[in-house]
Amino acid sequence: MSAVPWSLLPDSAEVGVDGGLVVGGCSVAELAARHGTPLFVYDEDQLRARCRQAVEAFGDGVAYAAKAFLCRAMARLAHEEGMHLDVATSGEMHVALAAGVPAARLVLHGNNKSDLELSAARKIGVGRIVVDSFDELDRLDRQWDADEIVPDVLIRVTPGVEAHTHEFVRTGQDDSKFGFTLSTGAASEAVERARSSPAVDLLGVHFHIGSQVFVADFYRRAVAVVAQWFNALGLPELSIGGGAGVAYVQGEEAPTIGEWGAVVRAACDEADITARVTAEPGRAITAAAAVTVYSVGTVKDLPGIRTYLAVDGGMSDNPRPVLYGSGYETFLARAPRADRPRLVTVVGKHCESGDLLVRHGRVPDDVAVGDLLITPVTGAYGHSMGSNYNKVLRPAVLFASGGQHRVVVRRETPDDLLATDMG
Repeated sequence: MSAVPWSLLPDSAEVGVDGGLVVGGCSVAELAARHGTPLFVYDEDQLRARCRQAVEAFGDGVAYAAKAFLCRAMARLAHEEGMHLDVATSGEMHVALAAGVPAARLVLHGNNKSDLELSAARKIGVGRIVVDSFDELDRLDRQWDADEIVPDVLIRVTPGVEAHTHEFVRTGQDDSKFGFTLSTGAASEAVERARSSPAVDLLGVHFHIGSQVFVADFYRRAVAVVAQWFNALGLPELSIGGGAGVAYVQGEEAPTIGEWGAVVRAACDEADITARVTAEPGRAITAAAAVTVYSVGTVKDLPGIRTYLAVDGGMSDNPRPVLYGSGYETFLARAPRADRPRLVTVVGKHCESGDLLVRHGRVPDDVAVGDLLITPVTGAYGHSMGSNYNKVLRPAVLFASGGQHRVVVRRETPDDLLATDMG
């Protein structure tokens, strides 16, 4: 098996003078020695470049989907590069505000927003609330006070377009927990409810067809489905959501942010949509910008069956393989350009047989205990979906650029595990 496809590595990835992997001008082996493993290492310049590409593709109003990866440094970076932030809970909203992002540049999502979340959003002047249900409209009506700011809202619709992606991350089909269905008339009813309510100012419509969508044409189809209905509303804004896919393993191809934006723009032009068109990329901004670094602790060869490579992380820092059967590439930090003839199954340290990181990993024949194993394209939905299962400590997160690095999320300590434990 040949070397790992270099296109899956961060933009700044290169081979150092010692033959090892370098990201952001920093030796990954040296970062691991200093900060321990598991370890998330992000190419900060790539994060900034992808944010700028999103703004160029969709213009002002494009929002970074914070659920993909959020900490104060990431929220601040996206804001500095001209993006709004899509937040889905009061917790994400709190982190974004703590990072200095103005409330007016936040878009609040969620299929079950609480009274407290909606009240907080109204009081701080969140830029957009994406309304997801009639119950949510009822909550906003009950909270209305003529002396307070009336929030701008978008109505989330399900256009009935089923993107070819994992069933757990499809959201555009009629059978969905999200939004108002277009085909049943619920979307039109929601628009009329919002227009007649003094508690909200209806600004536009939002839809989202799913995550990890590789074919940009699905967005064209969704635009075509909603166009006639949307144009008749005369509203000034349409958000096509996020979900643009990224390549994780050899052989996968995905549209760039620019290509995705061009398809959407062309579809809107064809459909005579003159409203402002926005989007909410998350994975497309962060996924390929990071690698995860693990230490190999066990090499267990079962002749005629398989070889297990056990590392010091697992489903606690990357639950995607367990949730979605997601695939990843593997290679060694000391030999990123080396051939990888040895087939291994990479597992974590948790007390679960299903604690699987990479079912069909490839490594050099001389892999050994103590090696640093790397999985690329781990910048989205690793840190953000991680857990303390088995009371493991969550990894540190580093940003690297120009030969310098900074810790943006420190590694947890045992005392952190007791911070909310009342004894």
